[in-house]
Amino acid sequence: MTSALTFEALNGQVENGEIDTVLVCFVDMQGRLMGKRLHARYFVASGWGEMHCCNYLLATDLEMDTPDGYASTSWQTGYGDYMMKPDLDTLRPMPWLEGTAMVLCDVLDPNSHEPVPHSPRAMLKRQLARLKEKGLDAIMATELEFFLFEKSLDEIRRDGFRNLAPISGYNEDYHIFQTTKEEHVMRPLRNHLYAAGIPVEGTKGEAEAGQEELNIKYASALETADHHTIAKHAIKEIAWQQGRSATFLPKWHQDRVGSSSHVHQTLWREGASAFFDESDELGMSKLMKHYLAGLLKYAPDYTYFLAPYINSYKRFQEGTFAPTRTIWSVDNRTAGFRLCAQSTKSVRIECRVGGSDMNPYLAMAAQLAAGLKGIEEKLKLDPPTEGNTYAGDTGLIPQNLRDAHAALKGSTMLREMMGDDVVDHYARAAEVEMEDFARVVTDYEIARGFERA
Repeated sequence: MTSALTFEALNGQVENGEIDTVLVCFVDMQGRLMGKRLHARYFVASGWGEMHCCNYLLATDLEMDTPDGYASTSWQTGYGDYMMKPDLDTLRPMPWLEGTAMVLCDVLDPNSHEPVPHSPRAMLKRQLARLKEKGLDAIMATELEFFLFEKSLDEIRRDGFRNLAPISGYNEDYHIFQTTKEEHVMRPLRNHLYAAGIPVEGTKGEAEAGQEELNIKYASALETADHHTIAKHAIKEIAWQQGRSATFLPKWHQDRVGSSSHVHQTLWREGASAFFDESDELGMSKLMKHYLAGLLKYAPDYTYFLAPYINSYKRFQEGTFAPTRTIWSVDNRTAGFRLCAQSTKSVRIECRVGGSDMNPYLAMAAQLAAGLKGIEEKLKLDPPTEGNTYAGDTGLIPQNLRDAHAALKGSTMLREMMGDDVVDHYARAAEVEMEDFARVVTDYEIARGFERA
């Protein structure tokens, strides 16, 4: 497949006029690409070194507002700068944008030149370094689910986000005819991402009208998070180019299935699975059992990093293939954690808790922290749950953002593994979300109580 660009190859394409623009991007708290468009000749001459950006970019909400309460930056400190340091290993073409390449950046403190601790890429790298000390590497994959709609984003916005019409009229799970009608968006998506060096496997219809799924081949955890973020950005841009719109809102309608982002994970040692043990009935090594036990024990602590908004929790409903309980089972899609490929060298765990709105760097970092803690504590794994795991009331996923925020803020595990400053930073982000929602009078309240209250 087409590989990501080398700096030398980029330089040649700039010289011959193929590339004239370089997107220099970093990932914000919400998992979005932020940055600058540089003239390609400036980038190859000197822009590849580093550049400034405002430090408020890692302390905003979805609206790009600048709420108070963050220790890292504020009106009182004058909103200074961070440094964007391009990671040249992430250079790649952006084939759906004419004459454009892109590079991802690490975010550094301008004085110390150390990574900003609460920047998403740095948070994941910190946990990967912990793994490396144990001789382990994290191999992961994410599934991107989203909805396509008939109208463009601008049309939908002008209509007040009402009367939303998905691109199809019926459940299209694995449905070839219906997805043929969506190929004007999905075919260029697959091909452009592949040409950008993203190892796309394929796309399919998901279990609702207008719902799609993109599958990307597993890779190292950092590469997987990069691939996920770039793909999510591309989906929105390519749908926009075709006059359609894509949303990663986990639950856009109460009567519709929500969108998830499952995370498949395994640990390797010296190029082979450290999770596999052929002598075990399910093929699970002791290390895998400790890791999974950590994921389960500390699931409430890190749920915020899988479900960061008010809307995220509307997805956790029985009978929707979204989990409600933090328990594990063997090849069972009703469980929060599913054992896949049991008894084979590909044995792995799939976390099904995360929604389509998750930031992959934060979700992976948090799960690695919990799994590592399980290994360090040599936690015992309970037997798998069988049957319909929606039944029962134990091991519940936090039911709302308020509960997830409390678990995050009170987590001694995450404070140890990530640092107090990082935990407090994202706890404040959860508070901002709740404070903003508390001020809003919703359509539900008006329709329910306008006459009858």
